[in-house]
Amino acid sequence: MIPRNCKEMTIQDCSIVALIPARAGSKRVPDKNIRPLANHPLMAYTIAAAIDSGIFSDVIVSTDSEHYAEIAKHYGAQVPFLRPAALAGDQSPDIEWVEFTLCRLAEADRKYDCFSILRPTSPFRLPATIQRAWQAFSSQQGVDSLRAVEKCTQHPAKMWVIRGNRMMPLLPLGPAEQPWHSSQYPSLPEIYVQNASLEIAKSRVVFEDRTIAGNVVMPFLTTDYEGFDVNNEYDWQLAEHTVQEGDARLPRVSQSAYTLA
Repeated sequence: MIPRNCKEMTIQDCSIVALIPARAGSKRVPDKNIRPLANHPLMAYTIAAAIDSGIFSDVIVSTDSEHYAEIAKHYGAQVPFLRPAALAGDQSPDIEWVEFTLCRLAEADRKYDCFSILRPTSPFRLPATIQRAWQAFSSQQGVDSLRAVEKCTQHPAKMWVIRGNRMMPLLPLGPAEQPWHSSQYPSLPEIYVQNASLEIAKSRVVFEDRTIAGNVVMPFLTTDYEGFDVNNEYDWQLAEHTVQEGDARLPRVSQSAYTLA
């Protein structure tokens, strides 16, 4: 099932599939993947961005819901099969559904050199964002994957672990006379945190190593609202406010709005 070894990472030579995870069991924001944002279900914007980027052989939604599948198809994505419930829990690791999806596709003789995980919870990721990430990844030799990151707004050097009524710094680094937790922000090393907007990897890391990242990971720095992620109700309210104020734009959706029951 392992795809061909794509040594020369060029857009012309390598096939890549978009995998959009949209399980139905969200707890913090119920049904967030299909909750309307500016007239369309949230997942519509990720589907539109993936299709309009023009880099994918196929755009596939992985969901455990027939209803979600219907919505995904309305917006132009493929849902060739449903994800088993055992792989759709709130603690199910990504490798399980990615491995399942790529294996099922390979059994149907649909094999891809690379895959990209595009989560519906990042609605402000544009087609140009995806294109920029693919250009960066395909121009590098010797990397297994790319992951979106942004500079930390809260530095981990200022974080603590509490044990009973005592605490210790999360990062016990820096000179004893000037520990990081007592240093000014400009003097601390730059630290980046991953966001959920996108990941790209060679398919072989799944089949050979059972991982979605591999061992050599390159950064993709998102800017502005590209890495914005909807995780809770506050995030949702902020997303709505951002759209209303015109602070960021959503990908263009050409389909008519799906009418949610």
